[in-house]
Amino acid sequence: MWMVLSSSPQTQIHNTITTQTCCHHLQSKPKTTRITFPFKLKCQQQEQHQQSNSSLKPKTQDDGIPIEDVKTLAKFKSRHNYIRVLEVSRKADHPFRGSRLLLLDNPGNIHSISFLFKTLTNTYFDVFATIPPIIPNGPIAVLGFGAGSTARILLNLYPDTVVHGWELDPSVIEVAREYFNLSKIERENKQRLFVYVGNALTASLEGGFSGILVDLFSEGSLIPELQEAATWEKLRKSLKKGGRIMVNVGGSCVEAEDKVRDGNVVMEETLKAMRMVFGEKLFVLRLGNRGDDSSLALTGDFPEIETWKNKLPSSLRCYVGLWKPYSG
Repeated sequence: MWMVLSSSPQTQIHNTITTQTCCHHLQSKPKTTRITFPFKLKCQQQEQHQQSNSSLKPKTQDDGIPIEDVKTLAKFKSRHNYIRVLEVSRKADHPFRGSRLLLLDNPGNIHSISFLFKTLTNTYFDVFATIPPIIPNGPIAVLGFGAGSTARILLNLYPDTVVHGWELDPSVIEVAREYFNLSKIERENKQRLFVYVGNALTASLEGGFSGILVDLFSEGSLIPELQEAATWEKLRKSLKKGGRIMVNVGGSCVEAEDKVRDGNVVMEETLKAMRMVFGEKLFVLRLGNRGDDSSLALTGDFPEIETWKNKLPSSLRCYVGLWKPYSG
């Protein structure tokens, strides 16, 4: 059961909420709600740099949103999560205008973002969407389905893609169907989208996956299993020949419920565990103003850059050149 809240400022946002999907922060003040991604994807950074000579700079994800432009649609506790759904008004002067956000955990991690009138999000979900051209034909697994942000982008951009998603919390899937159009997406893609409730680390499919996208956080941190080489060996065995894994490995932007689990430390432990399995076939894409706010990892031989770019929608090509070999 979940509680629908009123739209008054007092009930929409509490005094201090930090949010991230690794890693997105939401903070509120008496008159302004800050929904910020401490990193900006570099495509966006470059665009802003080109506009830096303008006397009127465009709003960025770091700018606050007036409290009256943010509405809480749902707020409740499930067995696994503290769940909140926020909606940002289409009239808001902010990059998140017209979006809905799924917040989980006590720190308020944003696990999904969905826009009413556009597919891409200007977040790491867009980077996930660059994987289809560099994997063999076949199904893609999304481990940590959330409200379906990754699946939605993949299904919209790649008509032949089949997605299998795993989410531990059934309440998250209920919220996704109610507030993030997942029911409609499932109806329209009956042979292309399959959603399972259960432990994502048990995901398997006869014949294997062509690609695996890993976005597994709990209590504001990457799950501990991802710091174990045995986990990555198991996932590697779930791939078809030539398949790849792309992972949201977090970074300094992560604010865990357990303060001992520092985001950067957990990220490096995760990458080192992956290195034990994938060796030199491991690449990292760093996001953020400090270069380590958040990172993604990619396994396999590095693709030929121009071929990869040419197979991507133009709006995603800028991410290809940002990958670097993981040096440890």
